[in-house]
Amino acid sequence: MIEAIFTYEFLQNAFLSGAIIGVIAPLLGAFIVVRRLSLIADALSHVTLSGIAAGLLLGQTFPALSAVNPLYFGMVFSVGGSLLVERLRSVYKHYQELAIPIMMSGGIGLGVIFISIADGFNTDLFSYLFGSVSAVSRNDLYAVIGISIIVFITVCLLYKELFVLSFDEEYAKASGIPAKAVHLAFIVLTALVIAVSMRIVGVLLVSALMTLPVAAAMRIAKGFKQTIWLSVLFGEISVITGLISAFYLDLAPGGTIVVTSIMILLGVILWKKEKN
Repeated sequence: MIEAIFTYEFLQNAFLSGAIIGVIAPLLGAFIVVRRLSLIADALSHVTLSGIAAGLLLGQTFPALSAVNPLYFGMVFSVGGSLLVERLRSVYKHYQELAIPIMMSGGIGLGVIFISIADGFNTDLFSYLFGSVSAVSRNDLYAVIGISIIVFITVCLLYKELFVLSFDEEYAKASGIPAKAVHLAFIVLTALVIAVSMRIVGVLLVSALMTLPVAAAMRIAKGFKQTIWLSVLFGEISVITGLISAFYLDLAPGGTIVVTSIMILLGVILWKKEKN
């Protein structure tokens, strides 16, 4: 396996991208879970699927656009969807959770329309749905690296603001923290991480990588920082184990990564129960 990684570029792309995503997805996921916004990853992933389908359709219709990575269209749709979610949350002030199913429904609807116009599924779209080791290109890897750098810088600079905002939004506003701007920056970063995770985990399973490691970490962590570190550890184990399993068993990596995450979660729950 190690020899194959050094031999084949697509394996290098997949494992490097997966290793980075295994860090940044649970890192943001810790804040998402604490803020009770776990389903937003599902909503934005479906919006991203619409963008990817639109990119593939445009590539079919206009040959000049076929060279553009559909992932970039997915990023644009995902960021746009995150901004619309925030707008809907302000419209439905007393029922803010409505924004997520509205956006999810819209994303699925647009995606189905684009797919039907393009005359059904194709191999490229299938790899985005469930993830693919062989489909990760060097450009995808560069996109993952670029966004991960932005994520790390933003979280380091705004950690205190994000922490306070996650646990007590009213106190954050009263203490002078620009809550709206900080939350907007965070939600846009989440949208970008979801978009770049598609090649590895797949659109249907990306939210699991942002929530399952956090769910496992919360069972044994003694504080928020420890929750973050354990989430990243569990996420990394899930990604690496899932990619190795997918390579040897010729399976979609999204499924193997998520199943590994579930096994870690069940193991932590049983260990905690036995310990108590």
